Amino acid sequence: MSSSEARILVGIQGALADLPGVLPAARGLSLLGEHAAGWLALGAAGAIVDRRRRRQWAGLFTAALFSHAASVVLKRIVRRPRPHDEEIRIGVGTPSRLSFPSSHSTSTTATMFYLSRITRSPLPLLGIPVMALSRMVLGVHYPTDVLAGAILGAATAEAVHKIERATA
Repeated sequence: MSSSEARILVGIQGALADLPGVLPAARGLSLLGEHAAGWLALGAAGAIVDRRRRRQWAGLFTAALFSHAASVVLKRIVRRPRPHDEEIRIGVGTPSRLSFPSSHSTSTTATMFYLSRITRSPLPLLGIPVMALSRMVLGVHYPTDVLAGAILGAATAEAVHKIERATA
């Protein structure tokens, strides 16, 4: 474990975790992003409701799915354990003990990049740092976990977008 990253987590938790509503919001985001389920539902709902942009919504669904799958494979290769320093408060259960990269950050980044393209607005991009910060507030990821997840998610979204455009 990186002691500097553990100190960063302790600092983030000290600054934010006890503020009203922060932990419930972070736990809600955790549930929404678990196995990319919320993002997959968003893509499926968009494809059903918005026929004009069905292909783009299917792209969002695909980006969320493949980014999540890529993060799970990478976790099993890297095998970095989750934070476990005695000063770090763990605020939510996790499906595995592996930390790198953050699957929540990966699928959220892929989804928000795609949603930003669909809506032609930068506002969905605000969801990326919110999810990343929530994972650290909950004490389940190091800063490099969420950063790597964001990079992987952005790369996956870009690859899916290029395929979507090339096959249109």
